Amino acid sequence: MKKRLSIFFSMLLVLSMFLAACGGKDNADGGEKGGDKDSGKSNVPQELSVNINTEPPSLHPGLAKDATSGTVLRQTFEGLTRIGEDGQPHEAAAEKIDISDDQTVYTFTLRDATWSNGDPVTAKDFEYAWKWALDPNNQSEYAYQLYYIKGAEEANLNGGSLDDVGVVAKDDKTLEVTLANPTPFFLELTAFYTYLPINSKIAEANPDWANDAGEDYTSNGPFVMTEWSHSDKILLEKNEKYWDADTVKLTNIEMIMINDPNTELSMFDNGELDWAGSPTGALPTDAMQALKDEGRLVTKSIAGIYNYKFNTTEGPTANVNIRKALAHAINRQELIDNILQGEQLPAMGIVPPTMFPENEKGYFPDNDVETAKEFLQKGLEELGYKDPSELPAIVLSYNTSEAHQKIAQAIQDMWKNNLGIEVTLENQEWAVYLDKVHSLDYQVARMGWLGDFNDAINFLEMYRDAKGGNNDTGWESKEFQELLAKSATEGDHDARQQMLKDAEAVFMEDMPVLPIYFYTNNWVQADNLKGVVVSGLGDVQYKWAHFE
Repeated sequence: MKKRLSIFFSMLLVLSMFLAACGGKDNADGGEKGGDKDSGKSNVPQELSVNINTEPPSLHPGLAKDATSGTVLRQTFEGLTRIGEDGQPHEAAAEKIDISDDQTVYTFTLRDATWSNGDPVTAKDFEYAWKWALDPNNQSEYAYQLYYIKGAEEANLNGGSLDDVGVVAKDDKTLEVTLANPTPFFLELTAFYTYLPINSKIAEANPDWANDAGEDYTSNGPFVMTEWSHSDKILLEKNEKYWDADTVKLTNIEMIMINDPNTELSMFDNGELDWAGSPTGALPTDAMQALKDEGRLVTKSIAGIYNYKFNTTEGPTANVNIRKALAHAINRQELIDNILQGEQLPAMGIVPPTMFPENEKGYFPDNDVETAKEFLQKGLEELGYKDPSELPAIVLSYNTSEAHQKIAQAIQDMWKNNLGIEVTLENQEWAVYLDKVHSLDYQVARMGWLGDFNDAINFLEMYRDAKGGNNDTGWESKEFQELLAKSATEGDHDARQQMLKDAEAVFMEDMPVLPIYFYTNNWVQADNLKGVVVSGLGDVQYKWAHFE
């Protein structure tokens, strides 16, 4: 959410820190936004207003890398499959899926569907989109999500030919995909935004087709984007050409960009928004307890982690013992109890306990200050310092957000009081911040990750290669790489799970990332708003949403 940078990804993570998941709230103005909640009449306005916090960095499926962009794309585009209300992948752009006996060849038969401009959706549109993302010249940071396809990694990283990638449009309605190895979760992947199609006819004529709303921004999902006022709002309207348009009840969705939780909650209470909080916005941390007491807050655990990444290539954070000292010297439960108040779980591992149950405990105790001091002393000696006062101030970066700021300030105090380390705080707006983190222009940086699909590999594979998309730490381990490679060809579920657990242990021993807490989503919503689907991975879909 990089996902799941969901972000991030994006401020999905920001929000998730103090947000939760499903909810009911008494619309203060009697349901002005959604109409008379008790009328049950068919003429209730089907107009949804939500906050997405910030400008999406990109609404090109091949360039999207965060939760905010993903939120918009899930409404406007559709892959071969779509994650349904039951959390399982279902046929979407594909009406039929055949899988070979060895589980490596998938044949997708496309249904009759059109782009929002009336062009037919073809198998070529999928082949074009996937190979576009794999072309190293396009610098798609999520290209690694396509590495399950035969020849994809070779083409993206090692100069291999895109012609050798195992995705072929056999004809307009038939897409054949050959995988490098059996991949049990592949039909979940085909619902993810890196696997979305692109109108190849439009994209070949206009490489900048995705920069703004307009006639060239064609999509194939439940909604179409009719306005993109950058850094202000996005307007979506029901796509009457969508193959399943009868299911879609909302006529339009307004997505505003307000990066102030207090304003967001106030707008909700005034009837200007139908939803406040996760997974697209944020609630004020100071309001969490009151919302609980009023019975308005809904909280839901999701597969996501809030963490601090270390730049392992230079400065004090290049030293593993300094990284471990910083990780052990944080009181995570105190952050949750005093700041977040959203029933989050302290994280002392990187894979959520929904996937690895033992990570409810993790790899080390929370708030282990004495051990932190031991690591600090080792690190200082290795760096040639006598005591913490000689250590240059560590710069802790975060993207603009009330909750991120409060957490950073609290951790700044913990590192000062527990270790005697000086910390300088800095923040930037989301898009600028992402660029700085991706270019390793930081020391310690707040990020988060929401699962893109329900498998532990999703929380590990981004760190496989130092220069891989979404790694952002400069860290790399041959042992870690070998374990991930073996897991990809292991057919026995339990054996594969153990390989992934062993890989996580290698990761935690080197500590390129400091885990802080596992997310929950927290939100409030209009009482008469129904059918909004927030998945266990923390993403949201409005295809089935409606007002009663």
